[in-house]
Amino acid sequence: MNWSGCKNILCIRPDNMGDLLMSGPAIRALKHTFNARITVLTSSMAAVITPFMPEIDEVLIFDVPWVKSSVEAGPNNFAQTVELLKARQFDAAVIFTVFSQNPLPSAMLAYLAGIPKVLAYCRENPYQLINCWVPEKEPYQFIKHQVQRDLDLVASVGAHTTDSQLQLKIDQTLWESITQMLNQELDTDTNKPWMILHPGVSEKKREYPPLQWALTGKELVKKGYQLLITGSASERRLTDELASAIGHGAVAAGGKFSLQEFICLIAHSPLLLSVNTGTIHIAAATQTPVVVLYAQTNPQHTPWQVPHIVLPFSIPDNLKSNNQVIVHLDNTVYNKSDPMPLPEEILNAVEALMGN
Repeated sequence: MNWSGCKNILCIRPDNMGDLLMSGPAIRALKHTFNARITVLTSSMAAVITPFMPEIDEVLIFDVPWVKSSVEAGPNNFAQTVELLKARQFDAAVIFTVFSQNPLPSAMLAYLAGIPKVLAYCRENPYQLINCWVPEKEPYQFIKHQVQRDLDLVASVGAHTTDSQLQLKIDQTLWESITQMLNQELDTDTNKPWMILHPGVSEKKREYPPLQWALTGKELVKKGYQLLITGSASERRLTDELASAIGHGAVAAGGKFSLQEFICLIAHSPLLLSVNTGTIHIAAATQTPVVVLYAQTNPQHTPWQVPHIVLPFSIPDNLKSNNQVIVHLDNTVYNKSDPMPLPEEILNAVEALMGN
């Protein structure tokens, strides 16, 4: 099917911020190959990053009921979204998914909106719902990084890019005021070794225990590193308690930065130490080295094209998914128990990336 005339393209990526960031290069390929206007339909959680993604022209927000969300979407929201999409008269739609997700509910949105071309991976034959169908082979035959998976999807309709890195707009004019805040309010001297420690998680199963974070932080401070402990406003208690447990050399910065400031902060940080959450993909987009404590949930979501060290650990059985594709991963890829990384392992990884 020829996509050369597709100038008004809808990209559906209805999950989290990190997922949308990883779709950025594929969206860029669509935009540049077809000289198209790109509209993204995404969740309220992911929409916050879209002003900083240069590939995106417009954003529509719909917290779909088939993706985990704190927002409840009723039937009226579905019908209203269909009418909104119909009015936009899109030439084509691309549905980006993780291999454990079913694209058909999103495809139904596009079908009811009358979008003539719909591209997606799908495990079963979607017939009229997805008329540009790429049979889903992950994870049973192979596993690709999510960025590569999305690039390969759009390549099937002729969309390519020579730049496959994640990208974010960085307002460098903010760095002066951020530096002042670090030096004066947060007792962090950017002329001496420092790093961001980002402990917050969106899911309990990705959590690295606060006690272990505190022990790790103390080891890092002993080595002369200053720790800026970041998080959202809702994570302020976590950052405060962790800074207090570590003591001198660690500073709590929960809720201190807007997202725009946080992107600039990460861009200037010598290193990010974090769990596997959206923050590691911001670091990849700013080319900031990453040490990631990686809960074994999605093997394809490691930092992309940036210096990094992954320290994997198994998640408790009671927190594992009942999604049968994920169960397959647990029985094959993750069939060996990996303990939580020890503080000395984390310290060694940090020093390896910091060049010490």
